[in-house]
Formats: sequence, structure tokens, C-alpha cells
Amino acid sequence: MNRAKLLVLFVLCFCGCNSKTNLKMMESKPTKIIIAHRGASGYLPEHTLASKAMAFAMHPDFIEQDLVLSKDGIPMVIHDIHLETVTDVASKFSDRKRADGRYYVIDFTYAELLQLNVTERFDPKTDKVVYKTRFPLRKSTFKLHSLQDEIELIQGLNKSTQNNIGIYPEIKNPEFHNKEGKDISKIVLGVLSNYGYSSKKDNCILQCFDAKELKRIRQKLKSELFLVQLIESKSTVEELKDIATYANGVGPWYKQITPEFVINAHNLDLKAHAYTFRADDLGEFESFEALLDYGFNTLNLDGVFTDFPDKGVEFLNK
Repeated sequence: MNRAKLLVLFVLCFCGCNSKTNLKMMESKPTKIIIAHRGASGYLPEHTLASKAMAFAMHPDFIEQDLVLSKDGIPMVIHDIHLETVTDVASKFSDRKRADGRYYVIDFTYAELLQLNVTERFDPKTDKVVYKTRFPLRKSTFKLHSLQDEIELIQGLNKSTQNNIGIYPEIKNPEFHNKEGKDISKIVLGVLSNYGYSSKKDNCILQCFDAKELKRIRQKLKSELFLVQLIESKSTVEELKDIATYANGVGPWYKQITPEFVINAHNLDLKAHAYTFRADDLGEFESFEALLDYGFNTLNLDGVFTDFPDKGVEFLNK
């Protein structure tokens, strides 16, 4: 058994699983939810199965999956369409970078991607980590994995612990994939459907920044999933009204919104799940609890994405 698998087992044993928590279906969504952002990414390298297992043991309501396609059309769980900021691709496949100097997930097959080691996020130019107090750079062994791999882990843990933690996938850069000749949305929806996620009653929320693509998912691809429109800038009431015609929620950056924004969203029956709450990036707040208090009680958000799901769950449990 390799070290990554041992770590998964250790995390589950250490954190424990409480079968009385998270028995929540989409039709009876809790008022406030915690979404594990890229897993327990404040403690382990993001989007690794070890990070997802640790997040599961912390009892969030949902665990997030960012999705990018491999060369052979497999949805891979990784935040960027590039590889060099979280893997050792530059040393393993030095001749595979494009003219812009970057290594693209879509240029590698699933089998090739599994050869890479995943590490804490770092700057390839300086070789320095983004968050200094997180997991040490290039220590232990972590690998990339597919959406199928992660769903099977989460569904398996739901069964063995009698929990019902949901998945929260994001379709990344659909326009880029389209230019590469691949319909990422259609492929992802197919995988989700195969694993029992096809309607709002299923414990799955699907998100995307591309409004045109999210409309296509609802209208042309006929998806009945709970859809969330991610937004990068402030939205007007008119823009929120348009979002409400095809989506069930909005995903704003918490620093760009006001209580009025959330009120406007709620008036249109839109949930508001904001990103990203980090205990090691507090900004103007004196503590992580103060930041969460601002999100849930001042902004009145319905949910938050956090790299520290245990702290978010602890806050709500209070």
C-alpha cells in the first residue's frame, strides 16, 4: 500500500465519521452550508484524494471538484487547465510544453497524468509555495485522479459511514475545451448521470463561470441539476434576473458583494455560495471566526467555500 493510501486511512481514523451528520438531500437543503474548497486544501495538497478523504471526515455539506479534460476525454480533478503549478510535469515531460511555455492537461492521456506527482501549489518561476504554512512542498506522494475516482471515493465513504455528503463539480474553461475539439459539459454530465446525479433532488451542485455555457447546460443539454452561476465581478439586479432564468444560485467572490446583493439574489430565489474563505488569508479580519461571521451573519450567505472545512463546520455548529 503506497503512502497516499495510508494517509487516507490515517485521516479517516483520526478525524472519525459521525453517521448522524450530513443526512441532507438537495430537496431539503440546510439554510447554511459548508463547501470543502478543493477538499481540505488548507491541510493537504489541493484536489488530491487524500485531501478529499480528510475533507469528508470533517463533515462538510459538499466537496468541490474542478474539472479539466485529459487528451483521451477523461474529466480530471484539477483547478487549472495547466499542470506546472501543482505537479512535477516540467521534470517528467520537459519536452511537452506548448509555445507559451505551459503544460496543458489536455495534451496528456489519463495514463500519462497518473505518472505525475502532485504537490502544494507553487510558483514555477520562483519555486516558492503560495501558502507558506501549508503542507511542505514535494513531500509524501500524491497523484492526480479522475472525476470517476473521486465520486467512487465519496459515494463509498457515504455508504460505509452512513453520511450523505454531496459533490460540487465545476466545469472549467468550456470555451478552451471547445477549441480543442472536446465538449466538456456533455462529457461531465454523462459521468454525473452514470453515478446517479441528474436532478435537483440528487446531492450534486454543478457550477461554471461561463454564463453562455451554463445556459447551454440547462437549455440545450436539458440538465435538471442544481446549477450555480459563478461570477467574477459585481452583478446588477438585471443581471441577477437573467441568471435566475437558468440557474438556481450564484457564486460570487465574497470581497465583491454586499448584503444588498444577497438580498437581491434571495428575492429571485437564488442561493448565494461565496468563495473563498481561508484561515491563512484573513485580509482585514482579526480571526477566521470573524471572517465567517461576516459571511454568514453580515452578508447572510447560504454557503461558503473554504480551504478549512473543519473550522467552517465548527462555526456553524456553534
